[in-house]
Amino acid sequence: MSSEAKTLVSILVPAFNEELNVVRCYEAIVRTFEKLPEYQYEIIVTDNHSSDRTFELLEELARRDSALKVIRFSRNYGYQRSLLCAYKAAAGACSIQLDCDLQDPPELIPEMLKLWRVGHQVVYGIRRTLADGFMVATLRRAFYHFISWISDDDLPVNAGEFRLVDRRILVELQKVDDASPYLRGLISAMGFSQVGLEYDRGDRVAGESKFPLKSMISLAVDGVLNHSLMPLRIASISGIVIGVLSLLLTFTYLVGRVLLGQAWPAGFATTTILLLMSISINAIFMGILGEYVGRLFLQAKRGTKPIVEERLNFPEVISLVARERP
Repeated sequence: MSSEAKTLVSILVPAFNEELNVVRCYEAIVRTFEKLPEYQYEIIVTDNHSSDRTFELLEELARRDSALKVIRFSRNYGYQRSLLCAYKAAAGACSIQLDCDLQDPPELIPEMLKLWRVGHQVVYGIRRTLADGFMVATLRRAFYHFISWISDDDLPVNAGEFRLVDRRILVELQKVDDASPYLRGLISAMGFSQVGLEYDRGDRVAGESKFPLKSMISLAVDGVLNHSLMPLRIASISGIVIGVLSLLLTFTYLVGRVLLGQAWPAGFATTTILLLMSISINAIFMGILGEYVGRLFLQAKRGTKPIVEERLNFPEVISLVARERP
């Protein structure tokens, strides 16, 4: 089959200090597509300014294979932002995101492509089992259920970043300019025909995880704030509850003072009631303002685009700079 007749698939691989995995990942992808003669591939690796030999190894591979494209950032912009850049650079009829540590198996790519061929715009991996310890795995699953419960969007449970998306989704992602993207939620919220594919997530064979507990918590916060106004509603509800409690305390004080003759210290109850009422009123109005600010934030937030230090095997881009006449 000629290369012109083949369908181009973009494989997106974010990497940071993965010198022990980057060659293994590249070879695994190539072996997978050797069994898919009707497809051709491009591999887009986004290097988050690795300090080890990751970029050096990518340069060697890119010299031998023009299908391997590399974007190296001027600093570490984080997993999600680097992945968004990879989505925007994808030229394929569809793209598949794959972590460099190969915990998500490339062997599932043919099955994903089959589901895409029958009309699904998104095929996401559902983690049937996790290689994490009991505590981390429990926290992951609890978070998946929690964010699915509070979100107004239909977010699949136990789904990570391992997914195929159609060109239609890639076009929409081109329009996204977000300083703190949560891509799995963003893609899920777009709708279209989406289907899950269960798999068992493997262990990391080499290297250390670049996603410690701190990064997991940060990603969880991004997910909650990007897809729910629940925290702001909690502020409003808390203000209302405190206000009701203040009224009850005021009523209790009046009953005790007037009817039961209780002798509380002079000024104590008045000061306490005024403080509680002022706090509750502030909380109510802050919550109301927060509701509006939250909607404006979700509608209009923008972020500085990551700076690309170097590109490998991408077409040259000629920038025209306007010059003033002397």
